[in-house]
Amino acid sequence: MIDNPGKESNIRRKGQATIYIIIAIVIVVGIILYFVIKNNLINSAGIPAEFMSVYNYYQECIKLETKNAVDVIESQGGRINAEYIPGSDYAPFSSQLNFLGFPVPYWYYVAGNGIIKEQVPSKGDMEKEMSNFVREGLSSCDFSNFYRQGFEISREIADVKIVINDDSVQVSVNSNLKVSKDRKNAEKSSFSATLDSKLGKFYNLALSIYAKEKRDSFLEDYAIDVLRLNAPVDGTEIQCGPKIWSTQSVMGDIRTGIEQNFATIKFRGGYYVLSNKTREYFVVDQEVDEAVNVMYSKQWPTKIEIHGDGVDNEMMVVNPVGTQAGMGAMGFCYVPYHFVYDLSFPVLIQLYDENEMFQFSVIVVVDKNMPKEGTNGELPYLDTSEEDICSKKTQEVTINLYDVNLNKVDGNVSFECFDQTCRLGESKDGVFRGLAPACYNGYINVRAGGYTNKKQLMSTNRESMADVVLDREYELNVSSLLDGSKVDKMTIISFVKSDGKSASVALPQQDTIKLSEGNYDVTAYVYGNSSIVILASTKSQCVNAPKDGLLGLFGGTKEKCFDVNIPETKIESALIGGGKISTYILESDLQKGKLVVNMESLPTPKNLDELGSNFNLFETRRLDLNFG
Repeated sequence: MIDNPGKESNIRRKGQATIYIIIAIVIVVGIILYFVIKNNLINSAGIPAEFMSVYNYYQECIKLETKNAVDVIESQGGRINAEYIPGSDYAPFSSQLNFLGFPVPYWYYVAGNGIIKEQVPSKGDMEKEMSNFVREGLSSCDFSNFYRQGFEISREIADVKIVINDDSVQVSVNSNLKVSKDRKNAEKSSFSATLDSKLGKFYNLALSIYAKEKRDSFLEDYAIDVLRLNAPVDGTEIQCGPKIWSTQSVMGDIRTGIEQNFATIKFRGGYYVLSNKTREYFVVDQEVDEAVNVMYSKQWPTKIEIHGDGVDNEMMVVNPVGTQAGMGAMGFCYVPYHFVYDLSFPVLIQLYDENEMFQFSVIVVVDKNMPKEGTNGELPYLDTSEEDICSKKTQEVTINLYDVNLNKVDGNVSFECFDQTCRLGESKDGVFRGLAPACYNGYINVRAGGYTNKKQLMSTNRESMADVVLDREYELNVSSLLDGSKVDKMTIISFVKSDGKSASVALPQQDTIKLSEGNYDVTAYVYGNSSIVILASTKSQCVNAPKDGLLGLFGGTKEKCFDVNIPETKIESALIGGGKISTYILESDLQKGKLVVNMESLPTPKNLDELGSNFNLFETRRLDLNFG
């Protein structure tokens, strides 16, 4: 029984109000959940869920192209695009080491004209080349599967930026990607991704190894030890007959010794087990906390020159001392020898872990049994002068830059005096005004985008003004034909301009070249597989030696002969086509962007006589250049 009916009514009303409030809260929560779920179908960039598959694919394409860029630049010594410069008889090295099909540009090498050159990439160079690589690769992203599903897709790639860190590579892409379907559309203009990679760390470690090599020439020290252990350098043999070595065998022993010993070189702090095979001698005193591999192959181009009396291409012969009258019978005959070696060869250095590898190459130079002189020059340039000429800029100069039509051009101006190059600065409105070092017969060097580099003589100690005319540079896609058919063999085409500048392509690996208008000597060589074998042979070397007994005592001699075996040699590549032409290439031709070089074939040589005949025939073959 309720004493207060009014109170009961109030309780009921309050209960009903509570129910209404709960219902209202449920409705509000439901509305909120509805919008939350709806909003979840649109990402933070405002992309509807049905379009996300397109954008996710593009994001993965960006990651893939960035990964490809990392792989290429790690395998090619920090370069994606590197100019191929052929070697010569003096220095049989091009500007690149061909390693398993990858062109690995030398960071330090001897050019064909005998000049030491460096081409160490900076991190900025690497980031720029990778950015261009990714930008070009993104144009190949295949959206055909989405087109079949009814999507309409358009995109504009404005800019790609790569940042290399020690343990990652970051990529940012400004690309306006528009997607539409069923009257719905979406648009996104920026993408980014981060890849786990030790590219930055490996590059920094490679620089430290390279700096130690420049400073200490430790690779040359190992090479000299190998030379003295595997070849006759200095010594004496107690005998009355001549001492004879096979020149080719000695060279072969040097190559084998370098190949075996350099593979054992390790770095302190790296991942290796110190054993009898890896003795402390082979550990370089340089902290490198990653695995390092040092490699040389005797199949790589190697220059070995041996100097000394009695040395020719086949034998190294040293005649005895003490064969004069009276000494032969007393046993005072001995053979002293001293040979001087010039040795240069490529070395590949690899830094790696279980996931990736960075590699670069250098040329090791031993000159007259001595290592090349170390240098403490800052990377990536050599500083071989004791005096810093660039710090003494005292002459006011004005340098005007023009194109061939006398339009003003802006570019970067530097000045070369002796073996130093001093940066002067950028021109403004086609004119540079500033200070330069006082120098007799120095050179102005000008670089401008889209123009070939120009080098012009100027004596700043008596001249204050110079006009420099720049030639516009064009990139050509080069292909070749042999007797009218496409060539699939190694083809080297070189363009030597009348001012001494040269450029080359090595087809099919490299098919682009930059040229400017002018007179050129164009030469093309086509090489094919060869089966020519120089058979093993034996050459007899005869000398006069003291006779035994009393006749030797009074100066009597007799002829002694020795057989030297020459090993069998196979010529694996032979000239099968090509030719040459001197011509003037017009700017209008270069603007067409394509060049086809037509060549004539030569008979496939089957022996040395036919091979020599091919080189004679080559001089009579002419090239045909077709632009466009």
